Amino acid sequence: MKKYEKVRREDYEAWYRDNRDYRERVRADESRLAYHLMPETGWLNDPNGLCQFQGLYHIYYQYTPFEPTGEIKLWGHYTTRDFIHYKQEEPALFPDQDLDAHGVYSGSAYVEDKTIHYFYTGNVKLFDRDDYDYIMSGRVSNTIHVTSRDGYHFSAKELVMNHKDYPADMSCHIRDPKVLKKGEYYYMVLGARDALSKGMVLVYRSMDLTNWEYFNRITTEQTFGYMWECPDLFCLDGRLCLVCCPQGVEPMGTEYQNVHQCTVFCLDYDFRENTIRLNSQFPGMVDRGFDFYAPQTFLDEQGRRILIGWMGIPDAEYTNPTVKAGWQHALTMPRLLHMREGRLLQQPLEEMKELRRDRRDYDFWELGKGVETGLVFEACLSMESCSDMCLTIRDDVTLSYEDGLLTLDMGTSGSGRTRRSVLLEQLTDLRIFSDTTSLEIFVNEGLEVFTTRVYGDRPGMRIKGKCCGTVSVYELSGFIYE
Repeated sequence: MKKYEKVRREDYEAWYRDNRDYRERVRADESRLAYHLMPETGWLNDPNGLCQFQGLYHIYYQYTPFEPTGEIKLWGHYTTRDFIHYKQEEPALFPDQDLDAHGVYSGSAYVEDKTIHYFYTGNVKLFDRDDYDYIMSGRVSNTIHVTSRDGYHFSAKELVMNHKDYPADMSCHIRDPKVLKKGEYYYMVLGARDALSKGMVLVYRSMDLTNWEYFNRITTEQTFGYMWECPDLFCLDGRLCLVCCPQGVEPMGTEYQNVHQCTVFCLDYDFRENTIRLNSQFPGMVDRGFDFYAPQTFLDEQGRRILIGWMGIPDAEYTNPTVKAGWQHALTMPRLLHMREGRLLQQPLEEMKELRRDRRDYDFWELGKGVETGLVFEACLSMESCSDMCLTIRDDVTLSYEDGLLTLDMGTSGSGRTRRSVLLEQLTDLRIFSDTTSLEIFVNEGLEVFTTRVYGDRPGMRIKGKCCGTVSVYELSGFIYE
């Protein structure tokens, strides 16, 4: 397919018929993951439109089926009822209108009155303009609304906002709508970059999900990055949280080490008086690994706040060898969110335990001699005491703890990924999920998390240092696809 050309459903269907060999080549790649959602071919990035509707979970995502570098974006679509059995559905939304001709970009879902309301950014790039400028005049960001009564069939695309509706001091970078309701009003947050390259979130208000008025903006007093992508404003255990992805933040010690960040603010927002107070100038990090970005949360029908993230990151210097096989990236496992003493707590959904097989228990003395694992496993380590530790996870990938610093070192298995760290008062437990080419490591009951792709192929765990405790190791089965 050509870059920056409209893609209609019939174009995709014709391409799909002609590219069976491509699908088979990707399917045969040994780097394919066992229990993470991936693109059938090509590129995957941001999760979009996450919701549960009439018992069925809908997981949409940024999708480029045609090649693995993400040139033109559709919305791909998976469904599940239990987070174990999945069905890959046909792509849901295509860049087939003048409003979104260069990409159906990120957006969200809001469920009400037996209807799913979707909002997304329709991207139009203005390469043909004489005054083309990437920041100020290089694109049109259209906020588009569609509805569905089943998650498969969609209404006509409705433009609800474009640049004439955005504040005059903004650049052309405004995107990624997410909606919540407080009282009688709906509120929409949009990631934004102003004309002075200060990152922020714009807040709009509506009474009918169609007519929106500018309401306020959320930002720090001092500039904290030039663009805040993928904002998500939600209530969690009595606290109002803003998760967003600031770009252009300089590293601060062990903080903000990736090229772009994913952060969480706690804030006080009086919606009636329209006053906002951030509880910190510097937000916490949602994940400390190399491959985590653009997460989205939603409430399911049990009232759980669930997060799914993109297991990737834009503009990274490191690579994914899977590109050679014709595909790239995946989604994280679904995570249950809570707040604990003002901090975000992330834990794998309880459903993930259904993947467990063949439990084996060891104490750290046995683990010190080394234990065999496959590449696909879960390990739960409980520390009775730990002053220093070096845990080998596979090949030359280690997780070490010394002088209060926990460090993930990827060695040569990181394909350019090096090391990431976090300061801890103490290390009490680790829950490690290893897939064929990924690691998700939950620290101290999920108060810290490291997510990364990894490409070593020699499994096995070993521990050394001044620590004692126990570990349970489970082999894990994979997702089941219809």
